[in-house]
Amino acid sequence: MGQMITLTAKDGHTLAAYEAKPAGKPRGAVVVIQEIFGVNGHIRRVADGYAADGYHVIAPALFDRVGKDIQLGYTEADIAKGREIRGKVTWDQALADVAAALAHVKGSGKVGIVGYCWGGTVTWVSCTKLDGFSAGSSYYGGGIGNFAGDKPKCPVICHFGEKDHAIPLDEVQKVKDAKHAGVEVHVYPSGHGFNCDERGSYDAASAKLARERTLAHFRKDIG
Repeated sequence: MGQMITLTAKDGHTLAAYEAKPAGKPRGAVVVIQEIFGVNGHIRRVADGYAADGYHVIAPALFDRVGKDIQLGYTEADIAKGREIRGKVTWDQALADVAAALAHVKGSGKVGIVGYCWGGTVTWVSCTKLDGFSAGSSYYGGGIGNFAGDKPKCPVICHFGEKDHAIPLDEVQKVKDAKHAGVEVHVYPSGHGFNCDERGSYDAASAKLARERTLAHFRKDIG
């Protein structure tokens, strides 16, 4: 459904992005933020899914800061490599790339952002630091508790797994305790990465419910 395009960030960096468009007039736009595995087949399918729901979708390749066309699988070696690459991307760089994606799709209406794993934290930080998003959906963002005190500029829905080995529930509690207006926190009976159907931790029921909630959230605040 989609195609790879090139974006240019405000610092002059050029990055690839997967763009998917709806069949008819967009009801709005959605920026999809990758896990630590790059803009791989799963993330492209996520983008296609939101395009099928009527949105103009863009998934920027944040790892292009380190190397081009990085697409990883889900083995332990892939996870280790993904973490290493993630550590080489600064927050300013990630936000610049998200901002470039936002600028590319904002002509299609109000814009939402959804991210998974590292992308879940990038989503939260983007909603607190960048202007222009109307809604955010953060899936199991590791280390998100470090940013829980930062107030989002738009409504945000957060999804966590109660069996997540990477995100203890006390970190989830930090997000709840911040009591930001417009922030919803949902905890599912699943582990980390429950939305990805290529991972052993995939939980179909949790993924379905979280996506339904995200879509309702976008319908309310984007269109």
